[in-house]
Amino acid sequence: MQRDLEGLTIVVTGGAGALGGAVVQELADAGATIVVPAIDDGPADRVAGVRYVPRVDLSQEAAVNALYADLPALWASVHVAGGFTWAKIEDTDLAKLQGQWTLNAVTAFLCSRAAVAKIRATGKQGGRIVNTVARTVAHPTAGISAYAMSKGAVVALTTQLAEELREEGITVNAVAPGLIDTPTNRRDMPDADFSRWTKPAEIARVIHALVSPGLGVTSGAIVPVYGRS
Repeated sequence: MQRDLEGLTIVVTGGAGALGGAVVQELADAGATIVVPAIDDGPADRVAGVRYVPRVDLSQEAAVNALYADLPALWASVHVAGGFTWAKIEDTDLAKLQGQWTLNAVTAFLCSRAAVAKIRATGKQGGRIVNTVARTVAHPTAGISAYAMSKGAVVALTTQLAEELREEGITVNAVAPGLIDTPTNRRDMPDADFSRWTKPAEIARVIHALVSPGLGVTSGAIVPVYGRS
């Protein structure tokens, strides 16, 4: 693999999960210095050389600001952290709606804002932000209105920030997965055709491209990464 990220610091939220873990491995293999905030003590299986920061609640403004302020420099911030729930409208109370909003939209906003401040403080032109949305923002799915609303907000954040930061060379893009081939999804949908699902490593390679210093012309894109799922 080309080590095109050598010497660059990248934050990956949700780095303990199936997709986030694949992203961490991909970017670390490309030479990046990876920082992973964890809600608990972090994963048992850790990627060598990666800095795991325990007990960081990404929905809390002070915690997010402290995480990014503590970094010596920052090139990119990749936001994989989030949550999902199935619930029809009649089963979605305010608590469920607020929960999805916090897990998906609030965390992406707080991390993006803190990342922009740190990228600017690093003193070099350019930087990268990559959010994670979902196939459902373009192809509606019944029974997930709260989740879809929260991911739709992340789409708006992505496109608005791309325009806001364009002159600074900070690109802002998002990947939009469909069903991802993870152990949890296989357990929840045992009769599905797993061969149609996107592998975490495939999505990680797209994210690698989006954070690459060589790709500065793409910003504001919502990149479909759902293959045949």
